[in-house]
Amino acid sequence: MSCVRDILEHPVFQSMDQFIQHGNTTTKTHCIQVSYLSYCICRKHSMDYRAAARAGLLHDLFLYDWHTEKNHIHGYTHPRVAMNNAVKYFDITPKEQNMILRHMWPLTPVPPKSREGMVIVYADKFCGINEVYGRIKQAVLRAVHA
Repeated sequence: MSCVRDILEHPVFQSMDQFIQHGNTTTKTHCIQVSYLSYCICRKHSMDYRAAARAGLLHDLFLYDWHTEKNHIHGYTHPRVAMNNAVKYFDITPKEQNMILRHMWPLTPVPPKSREGMVIVYADKFCGINEVYGRIKQAVLRAVHA
């Protein structure tokens, strides 16, 4: 917790609660989930869990509602926006910057430089799939049991 407290308590990070990421999940909640999953995986495998936790929290710090903007290239452009915002508001390392900038691989062509960055790539996909399809699964289960 101490390695991410400055981010979690910051008003800019808190403002991500006003934006929906996938389904009904806010961008803030999504980033917390990606961060925690990345932290757990990296800690278990003796990787840099601090960098993973911090970059996980900041990987979608784009600070706009991509659904209302009708931004069809959001998937390609938001990593740089998030990285620039992370640098603007937080003290992050070059490694963390790269993890944020490259988290959309393979949609974006260049993968992260670090193993921890790859963990964030997969944690982000895993959480996003659960956020979207978890709702569908729950609706199907409710319909079946109704």
